[in-house]
Amino acid sequence: DEYQWKGPFYFIQGADPQFGLMKSWRVGETDNGDDEWGEEIVLAEQAVQAINKLNPKPKFFVLCGDLIHGMPGTRWREDQEKDLKNVLKNTDQNIPLVFVSGNHDLGNTPTKETIDNYCKNWGDDYFSFWVGGVFFLVLNSQLYFDSSKCPDLKQAQDVWLNEQLAVAEKHKCKHIIVFQHIPLFLQKPDEVHDYFNFEKSVRQEIMEKFHKAGIKAVFSGHYHRNAGGFYKGMEMVVSSAIGCQLGEDTHGLRVVVVTEDKIVHRYYSLNELSSQGIEKELLDMLAKQN
Repeated sequence: DEYQWKGPFYFIQGADPQFGLMKSWRVGETDNGDDEWGEEIVLAEQAVQAINKLNPKPKFFVLCGDLIHGMPGTRWREDQEKDLKNVLKNTDQNIPLVFVSGNHDLGNTPTKETIDNYCKNWGDDYFSFWVGGVFFLVLNSQLYFDSSKCPDLKQAQDVWLNEQLAVAEKHKCKHIIVFQHIPLFLQKPDEVHDYFNFEKSVRQEIMEKFHKAGIKAVFSGHYHRNAGGFYKGMEMVVSSAIGCQLGEDTHGLRVVVVTEDKIVHRYYSLNELSSQGIEKELLDMLAKQN
């Protein structure tokens, strides 16, 4: 049923609730200063409350990685995960949650064990789903960043991705949209490689594959600031964090409206979304049923 286009809809994208980062960033101990995360709990609760109030309801709420700050094997990790789950269980039961794995969820250099542990806690590290004629792909971007300890898992994701893109072509979907944690790039496709984007040769290969497959947009987090750009008409959307901000943006969420011919998105602060909801222009786009 979801293979069929039924008219415009929208979803909510969030990123980096990252329970524990705000204190550790403030005290300058990002490796082990994450023993408090009360501020992040309040922000995540505000995000859930804002989403629950929206009318019409979003089709789903996707969290693009770094659910918590504690890396695999660190002291506070399990408590951070438990507290985030306690907040998220209050999301309206008619709004499905979609989880994307980040580097803090899997480790900067993931292993089979860290990925298995993530999957037990949050679900598959990569998968696809359909909503109203639109095909969504969730990827494990850490396998593209550093798969040195699990090369076979990267290869398995590559094979799967090629199969999925063939499925999308066969079903003639309206749009293909990708979710991943690490952005392909922050502003320009040929920018220098650093911690916040993909290595250049890896990036080029993936961008070209996505472009050839007709992917319209890639949504990510990781940067804790809003950013983005275009590669041959494909948009790279980098959303700032629900949690700790590393730039001038505010704690927020992105509203993404999908129409028959385009994908339109706006980043809202949590306060804006809580008090005002979605602005009229986006609501008007949703009201134009085909």
